[in-house]
Amino acid sequence: MASLLTGAWLALTLTAEPVALNGAEAEVSEDIRVEELKAHVYRLASEEFLGRRGPGAARAGQYVTAAFERVRLQPGFADGFYQPIPWLVDGDSQRRGFVGRNVAAVLPGRDPVLRQEWIILSAHHDHLGRDRGQLFPGADDNASAVAMLLEVAERFAVRREAPRRSVMFVSFDLEEAGLQGSTHFATHPPRDFRKLRAFLTADMLGRSMANVMDEYVFVLGSETAPQLRRLLERTPAPEGLSVGRLGADLVGTRSDYGPFRDRRVPFLFFSTGQHPDYHRPTDLPDRLDYDKLRRISLWIFDLTERLANDADVPVWRSEAPSPDLEEVRTVHCLIARTLARPDRYPITARQRQQLREVEDKLAAILARGQVTTEERHWLVWTSRWLLATVY
Repeated sequence: MASLLTGAWLALTLTAEPVALNGAEAEVSEDIRVEELKAHVYRLASEEFLGRRGPGAARAGQYVTAAFERVRLQPGFADGFYQPIPWLVDGDSQRRGFVGRNVAAVLPGRDPVLRQEWIILSAHHDHLGRDRGQLFPGADDNASAVAMLLEVAERFAVRREAPRRSVMFVSFDLEEAGLQGSTHFATHPPRDFRKLRAFLTADMLGRSMANVMDEYVFVLGSETAPQLRRLLERTPAPEGLSVGRLGADLVGTRSDYGPFRDRRVPFLFFSTGQHPDYHRPTDLPDRLDYDKLRRISLWIFDLTERLANDADVPVWRSEAPSPDLEEVRTVHCLIARTLARPDRYPITARQRQQLREVEDKLAAILARGQVTTEERHWLVWTSRWLLATVY
């Protein structure tokens, strides 16, 4: 029954009128403008896309495809822009249905040898749909990062010279359902997986962690390859944007980097973090900071372009992450601001006491100017605990 139902809604969506771009969505230029980003977010978070679940997610996939076709990017798969995601029902290999579709386009590299290598830039377009009659618009999660993906892809596509390596732009489905889309892609890649040099993904780029980290974007994963750390150090963020570098183990598996990390692909994950509207009907497009989203998009473009051109490609580092004082600074900043701004992020008296104890320990580490391996282990588990209990 599940297979028949999923096939039915997908068939209905695919036979419906194609999704058209309009207004600022359809403008083609090398610039990444606030108006264009805003147009994408408002459209994807509208009633038209049904909270981007089921038929809404399928329509979002059509929307992404239309944007890729408009700038003449090539289909990412052998038979087009779509990759159906299968679902085994009750473990019966004879009963297969389709529950979603990934979307991908590729910009072939200009170097006759290096074009066989590839970089992925991605986001997920699905969200939570409706629950008890309430729409979950998902403006920040994850229309914001899809808007980034489309504008960065356009910037690459309209430039006179392509990068040396190929760049694939992927919009995953079913991230909210156990990373099914990215897992299927990683196990059924459309190109030689051994030549995938780096995986970049973004999830929630338009808000502020706990409403107190206004100028910050967090980047995780640079600990997986020394070249990624060097890349971040030599690619300055636009003025007005601060970068908080963290190890991905501080937050666990939070988005589509999981299946690629598990296959030892060097990765970067970008996010502005959780906020009180996360996974709520109040995640609305008028609450995003579009100037910030533009700055982040420009920075991600620069990072992707360098990865696609550099001779020094990332190589997976098998060792455990080294103690990093920058992680301590980032977490300390978040806690200090949370304590200082209860008007922005209310906490209980017990949470305040717990945060003060953590802040004191982090301040002592910063004053010493060195973090030990044992202290990093403590930071990993403390960060996960804070995400589960406070943030």
